[in-house]
Amino acid sequence: MPYATTPSGVKLSYQVNGDGAPLVLLQGQANDHRWWDSVRDDFAPYRTITLDYRGTGDSDKPDEPYTTRGFAADVLAVLDEVGVRRAHVYGTSMGGRVAQWLAADHPERVGALVLGCSSPGGAHGVERSNDVRRSLAQPDRAAAERALLELMYTPAWLATHPGPYRTTGDPGMPAHARRRHLAASAGHDAWDALPAITAPTLVVHGTDDVFNPAANAPLLAGRIPGAELRMIEGARHAYFEEFRQVASPIVLEFLGRH
Repeated sequence: MPYATTPSGVKLSYQVNGDGAPLVLLQGQANDHRWWDSVRDDFAPYRTITLDYRGTGDSDKPDEPYTTRGFAADVLAVLDEVGVRRAHVYGTSMGGRVAQWLAADHPERVGALVLGCSSPGGAHGVERSNDVRRSLAQPDRAAAERALLELMYTPAWLATHPGPYRTTGDPGMPAHARRRHLAASAGHDAWDALPAITAPTLVVHGTDDVFNPAANAPLLAGRIPGAELRMIEGARHAYFEEFRQVASPIVLEFLGRH
């Protein structure tokens, strides 16, 4: 398993597949690179690069504050390790928040940018409802896990896809890392930085996403100069997997233009 090492000594596990132009794939909060397992082959024309965020997978799991901006610096450490100066970036959920910082702080490193089911965060971001929060905080663990699945996927998908699911968290994460990831995502606020993004940008979101409310998509698209917006009808948070036959071609077409 290859590793990159940050300036502070944190070891980050990363994965590289294929040839072609480099494409970084960034997953959601508290998930490792397996988030992309079901759709990674869709991006076979590219050299896909993933990593296990600190706190997940085979990466180090220091018990110290994590931030989405810090995760972006970790991505740069991986790109430096594999010798990639500039890459397209496709970030989903918290990965979209990380991608915002990559594009805003390091424009020379980002080709085209895709932000999926993401949010600007802070006071301008649209938060999930209290009902959603309560459903995820149920003391009955099985009920809470089912609530999360129903936020990610439609009932029709769940009825025909019994799992295992790769988008509901890395089961090997220690409790401190889960807390650190939650704090990083909750503390994200890139609103003031978004207008500085110069990369061609596509914002993608499911119309039925209430986990990270769909109203965040037009906020992002309106804040980033020249950004395009595509809403996927009927999709929930894991639009990229359940609606891959729609979503992946949208992303590939956009990347192909840039």
